[in-house]
Order: sequence, then C-alpha cells, then structure tokens
Amino acid sequence: MLSFYRCGGVSVVSDVAAATLSPDVVWLDLLSPTPEEIAFVTRATGLEMPSFADLSEIEASSRLRTESGAIFLSLPLAYRGGEGRRANITPLGFIITRERLVTIRFQPLPSFTTFIKESTQGDDPSTTGTAIFVGLTEAIVYRVADVLEGIAADLDALSQKLFHIGPLQRHQHRPAREEADLRNALQSVGVNGDHASQIRDSLLGIARIVPFVAIHAADWMQPEIGARLETLRQDVASLSDYDMHLVNKVQLLLDATLGLINIEQNNIIKVLTIVSVVGVPPTLVASLYGMNFKYMPELDWSFGYPYALVLIGLSAVLPLLWFKWRGWF
Repeated sequence: MLSFYRCGGVSVVSDVAAATLSPDVVWLDLLSPTPEEIAFVTRATGLEMPSFADLSEIEASSRLRTESGAIFLSLPLAYRGGEGRRANITPLGFIITRERLVTIRFQPLPSFTTFIKESTQGDDPSTTGTAIFVGLTEAIVYRVADVLEGIAADLDALSQKLFHIGPLQRHQHRPAREEADLRNALQSVGVNGDHASQIRDSLLGIARIVPFVAIHAADWMQPEIGARLETLRQDVASLSDYDMHLVNKVQLLLDATLGLINIEQNNIIKVLTIVSVVGVPPTLVASLYGMNFKYMPELDWSFGYPYALVLIGLSAVLPLLWFKWRGWF
C-alpha cells in the first residue's frame, strides 16, 4: 500500500498507474509495497528503494548511508501484532531528502497510526520530510516507552507473586496446581525477556540513526528540529538504561522461578525418599517373621502375632519421628 502525506492530510494511492507525485507531497509511506508501487516511487523520486533483505542487513554501511543527497536509514523495530501475541522484529526503512521523506515498512505499526492521527503538522505549509521523520521517531520512542512500562508492570506482578505472596504458601497441598503456576511464571518471564531484548535492538537502532540524521541533515534542517533530535537522543539513552534494568530483573525472576521449580522437585524427591526409608524396617520385620524355619521361639508365643504387629508399627513410626525431629518435613 502506498500513501501520500500532504500538508493537508494523508491519501491512499489506489491506482499507481494513474498516480502523480505533486510537489506538496512531503511523505511517501510504503506498507508491504508491491513491485508496481516500488517502481513508481523509484521513478518519481529518482531513488532506488531498498528491499526487505536490504533493510534487514546489520552492517552499519547498509543501515546508515548517504547517496545522491539522500539519507538512507534502517533499523529493526519490535512490534506485537495484537493482544497476547508474541513480539517480533520487522525492518523499517527511512529515506530523507531535502524535499520529502520516504518510509518502507512491512507491518502495520501502531506508532505510525498514532502519528498520522495525532499529528498537527499537516496544517503547516512549512512541514518538511525531516520534521515528519522526527515526529515518527518520537512516536516510535513514545510507543517503546509505553511497552516498557507494560513489561515492568508484568514483571512487578510476577515478582509480587514469587517473593511476597508465595505460590508455595497458597498451594501447599496441591503440587499439580503449584507446578502449573510455576510453569506459567516461567513462560511469562521468557515472553517479557524476549520482548525486552527485541526492544533493546530497536533502541540501539534509533540511537544510531538520530545523531546520523542530525549531522547529515544539518544543512536543510530547522534549528527547532535539531533541538528535538537532541531531546530524542537523550530519551533513547534513558530508555536504553531502563530496558537494561528490566533485562536484569528478568534474569533475577528467571533464576528465582527455576529455583522454586528445583525446590518443588526436591520436595517431591524428599517425600519419596522418606516413604521408601520408612517402609524398609517394617518390611525387614515382616520378612524376618515370614521365614519358614521350624524352630522360632515367637511361633509358640500366645502374643506372638500382636507382638509382630507392634514391632512392625514401631519400626515405621520411629523413623518418621526421627525425620520430624531432624526437620525434614
């Protein structure tokens, strides 16, 4: 899909063959573009459009470069397709010239939708491609901040559950329920850790492109845009530090969850060990008096059978009392 952003709003190009690029178009947005749309933008701007593979490259020369007076940028952007869906990475490309901005993306990103709906720059006839780039980058950073807040809330809730409420206290006599809770906690830690790691990749990409644009677009960039870029750079640095804090917290919760799982497994093994040990003395006594020897003094006792039963009971109870005294359960 190809969209034009003019100083009066956004319009979607439905017929590429009949479309023309007027001078008032300051932003061309390519969303999962078709070959015809790519060919049209290439002819209209005189710039070669990067492909999905080009935008996915990790080399600095591929992500940050200038060519024919245009600035070519790309970064990996973390996104989540919907509520409860797994986070993924999608490449995002920017081409900035003195006249306009071209964006290439392959997923419908919420930050773009928010910028288009809330931007007030469309009524300003002096709006430039650089200004739109800064506004889009700000929207992306604000979206990242919101996502990090959501991750922090999830981790705080999980921390409260593991360290303060205590799942072991809530389900002392329900090992299966406890096991399910710990499994869900481990999955939650993994999902949030994966998302935080992907966001860190996005922040590193933004941290690289912001100063690059500030240097190479300084000739045609308004002073207030430069100030916004500097503020944006500081915001990205702060979010990177906060994301690192969340990654460290994820590691802490991961270790804690695995530790609780090990404790639960050890408790199960301990119970099985106690049961097996407690059963050994009664089995020994029963085996002793089950031997078919002709001369056994207890065979002639009138209380031999009760004696054997009491001996079997004591041999089972005494190990339990000893384990209890030792604090094994």
